[in-house]
Amino acid sequence: MKIKILSDSTCDLSSALLEENDITLIPLTVIKNDEQFKDGVSITPDVIFEHVANGGSLCTTSANSVGEYQEWFEKFASDYDGIIHINIGSGFSSCYQNACLAAEDYPNVRVIDSMNLSTGQGLVVLEACRLAKEATDLDALAEAIRAFTARVEASFLLSRLDYMVKGGRCSSVVALGANLLNLKPCIEVKNGKMAVVKKYRGSFEKCLPMYVKDRLADRDDLTRDILFVTKTPVSDTAYDAVMKAVGEYGGFKTTYETNAGCTVSCHCGPGTLGVLFVRR
Repeated sequence: MKIKILSDSTCDLSSALLEENDITLIPLTVIKNDEQFKDGVSITPDVIFEHVANGGSLCTTSANSVGEYQEWFEKFASDYDGIIHINIGSGFSSCYQNACLAAEDYPNVRVIDSMNLSTGQGLVVLEACRLAKEATDLDALAEAIRAFTARVEASFLLSRLDYMVKGGRCSSVVALGANLLNLKPCIEVKNGKMAVVKKYRGSFEKCLPMYVKDRLADRDDLTRDILFVTKTPVSDTAYDAVMKAVGEYGGFKTTYETNAGCTVSCHCGPGTLGVLFVRR
């Protein structure tokens, strides 16, 4: 079968991986000062960070409409036996619901709820590409991808909470307490939603290796094929500490470094880093 893989821009895959796997991204809308931009097309994370650092309000993201998804499906529906579109998790956005409504007019389109975001979603996209090469039945392919989503483990360590406070995802009281105690929260995607699963104490550079060790060391339930180190801007010292810990505890065949896109950047801000991988 000739299968086309589409995904929301929130999957944070590098341009090299997109090109290598012939993946087409559908950009979400980013709103800055009531003006709309397209994620990764007309706005990038550095613009968001500069805007907020200069006193601007927090940027937000907006789901694609049913009509926008229909326009993208229309581009490929007649040229492929099937289209697999992988959305940002339905717990984070209405993209999935809108894409499902759009797909009702296209019998060869299957929409997948990644139950994740950033390169957690990206891991689902890459698995879809792998499975699509040997697929002979579109529905069986879609079900295999949906089953895979539960195996993705995605988490991030945050060095600051001001973006979370401004976005209403963390109270100023909690943030003040974290700052006074020098705490760095680890946020994990669990059952399609984000939750704080642990708090580390100390500098970001000190906490990162502990975070990596906790996620990777002494585990026999990981595939050890692909690891994503996904980040917003962090110091060279912090990044080097992470890569040293990944080398010590990882043992992955391939490690990709990727920069988080506008969605993670809008909600978490600079100084955010995560390791994302797949369980058996």
